[in-house]
Amino acid sequence: MTSRFTELAVDCADPDGLAGFWCAVLDYEVLDKHEGVVMIGPKAIPDDGSRGGPVPPVITFAQVPEDKTVKNRLHIDVSPSDRDQAAEVERLIGLGARRADVGQGADDSWVVLVDPEDNEFCVLAGRRP
Repeated sequence: MTSRFTELAVDCADPDGLAGFWCAVLDYEVLDKHEGVVMIGPKAIPDDGSRGGPVPPVITFAQVPEDKTVKNRLHIDVSPSDRDQAAEVERLIGLGARRADVGQGADDSWVVLVDPEDNEFCVLAGRRP
């Protein structure tokens, strides 16, 4: 037997705001919401079964009282599906992301950004989901 990656839990100050940001990034929707917790995931599979491939994990944002204080030990990587990396970085900055320097080199193929609560994530180049 094995396990499958089905959910990523993110501690945050504003579950609604962070869920809204990540819904816009990933084209997800809110699946469930209750006191201090918002779960987002892929939009419903079309009745015609046209969505192929594995089902992406859901992300749960849970409100916690403490602030983020150090660099993430685990982070999300995203790959643009319908534009190049530079255009996707600009789109994400328009949604509220900011560029971050975590020690990456000038020749690295990824761009590091932070979401509205300073969680680092990378925008990859050259991969298409």
